Amino acid sequence: MAQVTVTLDANLAIDAMMLSGTTNPQDAVELVLRDYLARGRRTEARTGDPADGNRLAQDRTGDTEHG
Repeated sequence: MAQVTVTLDANLAIDAMMLSGTTNPQDAVELVLRDYLARGRRTEARTGDPADGNRLAQDRTGDTEHG
């Protein structure tokens, strides 16, 4: 897997380490980023994505009422 080097402010790296409970800034940033991405996917799964609005607005002229 390709790796990317990112330069961060020391205070930001320390905050990430404290939040993630790690002693390595690289691990901390990776954990925080993975959690952020996973949280976004969970939110999409619960709320849908912008394309779901089209599904709700479909023309329902083909539907007939049965009495």
